[in-house]
Amino acid sequence: MILITGATGNFGSKAIQHLLNKGIAAKGIAALVRNREDTQPLSDQGIHVRMGDYADVDSMIKAFEGVEKMLLISSSDRGPVENRTKHHINAITAAKEANVKHIVYTSFVRKPDHEDSAIADFENSHVESEKFLKEIGIDYTILQNGIYQEMILAFVGEKVAETGTILFPAAEGKASWVLREELAEAAINVLTTEGHENKTYNLTNNASVDFEKIARYISEALGREVGYNSPDVEKFKATLEKAGVPDMYIGMFVMWGTAVAEGMMDAEDTTLESLLGRKPTTVKQFIDQIYR
Repeated sequence: MILITGATGNFGSKAIQHLLNKGIAAKGIAALVRNREDTQPLSDQGIHVRMGDYADVDSMIKAFEGVEKMLLISSSDRGPVENRTKHHINAITAAKEANVKHIVYTSFVRKPDHEDSAIADFENSHVESEKFLKEIGIDYTILQNGIYQEMILAFVGEKVAETGTILFPAAEGKASWVLREELAEAAINVLTTEGHENKTYNLTNNASVDFEKIARYISEALGREVGYNSPDVEKFKATLEKAGVPDMYIGMFVMWGTAVAEGMMDAEDTTLESLLGRKPTTVKQFIDQIYR
């Protein structure tokens, strides 16, 4: 049996759909959820719904019974970064206890100088989780996923078509943006084929793109000019504060904008193309789908 954690989340729900699309019988799929809310569609398809919480090892040991392979989707806890590290370690510990044979873990793209970057804490959470996974004695595959193309929409703002301006402190930094849907598909291809044991894959796009190009692509899609302005961090924070953006989101935007400026996600790679069997969706194609 194959188990998907975070099964009602954006990544997990897509992963389950790709399992079904590949002809995996619903009775051979288990979905880990924290509560029964929104799980009826899974049950209606014959998928086994298992209750478990990343913060509760015993609940996961029970949930993982009879599971041979699992997709461990990294925690989205919005508390301290160390919460997420503990969640991952708990899930891996429970999987070992339940005799799971293979864990596919969704990590994040990492560059050698990440420890001095704006996303150092975020990256180190994955470093610690990967280390624990490698040492526990279960076959693993680590997917170092690139930053989602869907995040571009948050960074440019929902009113970009009205304002005609992207305000984001990413300077001239590039990122190798990838579609979440295709990362989920690649994860399922790894889970359902052989030869991926104890390997780490860098799943980014074939080309990195900066916000000048993103502005140009949006301009072309809308048929009117959209510019890009990269203020310094303090000016950017002040602008968002004045607009009433909550502190939590300001901190997130600053962290990711600075990380892009630092080149932390500028990591072109063709491994995703190999796992998909086709070229990944480009940023231009994604933007055309959204704004045309």
